[in-house]
Amino acid sequence: MTEQILTLCRAMGAGQEELLLPLAQAAESRLAGRLKEGTAPEDCGPAFPLAAAMLVMDGLSGMTGGGETASFTAGDLTIRRESGGSGSGKSLSARAEGLLAPWLRDGRFVFQGVEG
Repeated sequence: MTEQILTLCRAMGAGQEELLLPLAQAAESRLAGRLKEGTAPEDCGPAFPLAAAMLVMDGLSGMTGGGETASFTAGDLTIRRESGGSGSGKSLSARAEGLLAPWLRDGRFVFQGVEG
């Protein structure tokens, strides 16, 4: 499974080759630990390695500073990156969790037994 994740990361244009393996292993472990009881990564089909690769790419982006700058000005020239389009403002990690949502345990916080 790790090799599939690495292949997808490379297809997504991942740099930082020395970071790919540990990030891929960590993403695989993190996602596998969040799967519903009795569900294996293989049960998720191609969604699991793709979601793990998305986590790796988001991690690489955070380590290299990618995605941090919304605008840049040099003299009279301003370059602005707008959120929207295919990204819809969500991080790759959020989209990865959405992709695996049918197989993940519900990790949201819930109040139970509290009278309003």
